[in-house]
Amino acid sequence: MKKIVSLLLLIVLFTSCNEYQKALKNEDIAVKYEMGTKLYEAGKYSKAIRLFEQVATTYRGKPQAEKLFYMFSQSYYKTNQFYLAGYQFESFTSSYPKSEKVEEAAFLGAKSYSKLSPVYSLDQTDTFKAIEKLQNFIDTYPNSSYLAEANELVKNLAQKIEKKVYENAKGYNTISDYKSALVALDNFINDYPGTPYKEDALYYKLDSAYKLGINSVQDKMEERLLVAKKAYSNLIKFKPDTKYKDKADDMLARVEQDLQKFTK
Repeated sequence: MKKIVSLLLLIVLFTSCNEYQKALKNEDIAVKYEMGTKLYEAGKYSKAIRLFEQVATTYRGKPQAEKLFYMFSQSYYKTNQFYLAGYQFESFTSSYPKSEKVEEAAFLGAKSYSKLSPVYSLDQTDTFKAIEKLQNFIDTYPNSSYLAEANELVKNLAQKIEKKVYENAKGYNTISDYKSALVALDNFINDYPGTPYKEDALYYKLDSAYKLGINSVQDKMEERLLVAKKAYSNLIKFKPDTKYKDKADDMLARVEQDLQKFTK
């Protein structure tokens, strides 16, 4: 019995593949459309794409075009081809603004761009673009059933950018460019007042001010040491039990010791 079932499956598979190959070579666009639809509904999106690509231009403006371009867009999305999916979904929403699928297409188009967002350490151009697309969707469809997911995507993307900005600012400290670190960390703290990285940013601002101060030439040392002392105060004011307390106290002790020479 198992052999018979296996044989039947092989026959079906062979027949299906044979029909697909014939459709690819067939000059009748209706045959390609029908086969592409059948493959799409069977979840064979990569094969469907090849057929849709062959007939997309010819079908534009025809009654079947709306369904075709929706399936085309979805096929790219289902195969993780997000650049093409984003483009196709945007084209669909522009071409068929009254479609019952337009809201879904608008969301999936924006979501496609979010899928292109790289890890925080890389260039975030695609992340900014994704936020723009998603925000546009939110503004256009404020009552959408996709609203919660869209807001969550925006939140996650914004957090990625925030981490990128923080790591870039901290990076100046890492390479001992303390002047730039102070400016960058200060800008970060001002731009992201509620950031979860605030304690770390305040500490690295202190560390940068401290190292800049104790290594300064004499005529700039006092001013820079006072900046470091202020940075210590800001850290402790923000979080008295900071995880950096011991290191910060050691820095303060050295700063106050060096400041004594300017009081004589």
